[in-house]
Amino acid sequence: MRPGARNLITDVAGLLVGNSEDHGLRSGATVLLGARPFVAAVHVMGGAPGTRETDLLAPDRLVSEVDALVLSGGSAFGLDACSGVADGLRMAGRGFAVGEARVPIVPGAILFDLLNGGDKDWAEDPYRRLGRAALDAARAEFALGTAGAGTGATVHGLKGGLGSASAVLDNGVTVGALVAVNALGAVTVGGGPQFWAAPWEMGAEYGGLGLPGVFAPGAEPVPAKRPGEATTIAIVATDAVLDRAQAHRVAVAAHDGMARAIVPAHTLLDGDLVFAAATGARPLADPVADLFALGHAAACCLARAIARGVHAAEARPGDLLPSWRQKFAP
Repeated sequence: MRPGARNLITDVAGLLVGNSEDHGLRSGATVLLGARPFVAAVHVMGGAPGTRETDLLAPDRLVSEVDALVLSGGSAFGLDACSGVADGLRMAGRGFAVGEARVPIVPGAILFDLLNGGDKDWAEDPYRRLGRAALDAARAEFALGTAGAGTGATVHGLKGGLGSASAVLDNGVTVGALVAVNALGAVTVGGGPQFWAAPWEMGAEYGGLGLPGVFAPGAEPVPAKRPGEATTIAIVATDAVLDRAQAHRVAVAAHDGMARAIVPAHTLLDGDLVFAAATGARPLADPVADLFALGHAAACCLARAIARGVHAAEARPGDLLPSWRQKFAP
């Protein structure tokens, strides 16, 4: 397994990512767009999720593919980012055909960033606008850290952020992850700069610091956020041919990566969720062995993406928490 050319989820051919953010609001939105509709699934392990159109991703539902996936800040208000994306897709003639009508299928998930110091005194929900701007910005290269849905994110003691990573397997299949990291738990070990995801790092993509020689993984965590204030939302994607049941298994496996990179993860106070996307460009030679490898790669990519998102976060005036770089690499 090796990183893709960009080390981004867009190493999966046919996928683009768009970010939009409002730094006064301290929030934003991120969209994953396919060149054509793609298979998608979802798995939720947190106790406080916020989602739109995720029920239709079950294997027994009518619509088999989606047009885009959205990650957004803004708590429940942020679900309207999906509407902005749907507006743009409809104008482009995309969507599920119902007679002459086109209905874009745009599932999404949100994180809570309403108490991060940004100006939230809006008269009209800004997330529809942010969603449309993210769609218009979709491209192969995109910013990490304080960008898109990760703009106002936080973790235990640090700013969170938007992260991504990719891997190319020995069988030629590409896997990528995209994540907005807004966890109750810690992404770094103890009070130091090392990331819990260190064992899965490729090269020095988040500093090459390894793990500290001595640490206490059994220390009891103290919640730093209130119920409903934390959530890590992610997408893992591949160019493999998967049906929705297989994509769901990849999403389930990818949650291991979240637990490797965030301590603790999947708490009652988080809304931790993973979407899986499959573009269907590369058939699996061995559905059992290859699906096993896909799940492992998705977990590794997600752990790396989480660390990269926090590592790339930028300090901005008025921040309530320091960025990783501000605290450990001034």
